[in-house]
Amino acid sequence: MVSEYVQSDLFRGARIHLCNLAGLEIRDCGVDGLKIVDCYGTDVYLGGFFERLVVNDVDVTAYVEAELDRRHPARMLAREAASPEDYRGAWDAIETLWDATLERAKLLPEAKLHEQVDGEWSLVETQRHLLFACDAWLGNAVLEEEAPYHPLGLPAGGTPPDAAARLGLTLEAVPTLDEVLAPRLARMAAMRRVVDGLTAAELDRVCGRKPADMYPDQEYVVRRCLRVVLKEEAEHHRYAVRDLAVLEGASELQ
Repeated sequence: MVSEYVQSDLFRGARIHLCNLAGLEIRDCGVDGLKIVDCYGTDVYLGGFFERLVVNDVDVTAYVEAELDRRHPARMLAREAASPEDYRGAWDAIETLWDATLERAKLLPEAKLHEQVDGEWSLVETQRHLLFACDAWLGNAVLEEEAPYHPLGLPAGGTPPDAAARLGLTLEAVPTLDEVLAPRLARMAAMRRVVDGLTAAELDRVCGRKPADMYPDQEYVVRRCLRVVLKEEAEHHRYAVRDLAVLEGASELQ
């Protein structure tokens, strides 16, 4: 039986010494100030957003970011978008990436598209999450639609079920890829219309709503909301192609 700790402060400020932590998985946690010292092992994996990452006294933050940008140029386009033209260029790149990746995915059996690789979201779940992200940051915050959330949207891990239910989301749904792509592609088309008509003044407009009730009460400007959509798309595409390669390899062996 694997021990699981959820929403706990049990390890905050703790010191773990002379313990066997083989196979330990830390997911969706705040790790400010985390130190792993004088430890040993093979296949140590770190994934997430780290403002500063030091390995054996070497700050590797800039190297990792530069390498990710080299492999996935859309990340930089999304991160550095400033002008309306920048936003259009970043969205052009994202549309092109997903067109190609979804064509690859459709060559696999449907069951593979629901398969999780190393506990990460499946390809279908990824599309559901991006649907929700665009519903929240574009449909609700920027466009202020009357009913922005599609039931198949999937919020970030750790979202309380009651908060998801209040938005009309059906977390337990198991839709096919095509069933998710219908609203997902419609939402992407809405993003295309927005960036095509974008102006500098619109980028600086303060939104009348926040993305959803569970987000902090603060000022949300259009440029920030659209950049979140771009970054979500770019990062989750990176994860999707990583896992798609695994699924394709496994499919060839069967």
